[in-house]
Amino acid sequence: MRIGELARRTGVDQQLLRYYEKQGLLEPERAANGYREYTDQDIAVVRRIRELLAAGLSTAAIAELGTCVRDEPPTPACAGAIRRLRGERDRMDRVIDRLLASRAALDVVIERGDDQAAPAGHAGRRA
Repeated sequence: MRIGELARRTGVDQQLLRYYEKQGLLEPERAANGYREYTDQDIAVVRRIRELLAAGLSTAAIAELGTCVRDEPPTPACAGAIRRLRGERDRMDRVIDRLLASRAALDVVIERGDDQAAPAGHAGRRA
């Protein structure tokens, strides 16, 4: 399939697909006329790329995963990539924990502000 069809089937803009190729994330075949030729496997690769981007990985980090993004199922050589992804997940967990603590601190400040803003005789009541 050509790039327009891949874009249509994945919902990813053609320019972004070309960018993925430049980053080494996609490796389409080239027809004799120079056109990119994609397979159904490339659809799955683009979807995996999008999932990893949505999870917070950069295209550079995804490129480091190499064929592990393309291989289905992952090969034993992808064990290092799996460790890297676990490390990334642990980093995300730490960020989430800090965000939850920050939100809890804001809740305390908001609660105090609500108590101060309530009219006399209505302290602590909520609408």
